[in-house]
Amino acid sequence: MDKELAMDADAAARHARFGALPERIRFEDMTEEVKAAPSGGGPASFNPEGSWQYYSCLALDLGL
Repeated sequence: MDKELAMDADAAARHARFGALPERIRFEDMTEEVKAAPSGGGPASFNPEGSWQYYSCLALDLGL
């Protein structure tokens, strides 16, 4: 019986110090569904005429 009282006193002390745990958050509340943009168009498509602007070659930079 003394052990139960000691456990209750310890639990009361923990509750007084730390309070209660926060409420659980459902998985549905943590996620959000967003439609993705269709591929095959827009600014992310490949432009072969402008690709030279992003090409880097050390030999060309040094004039070799």
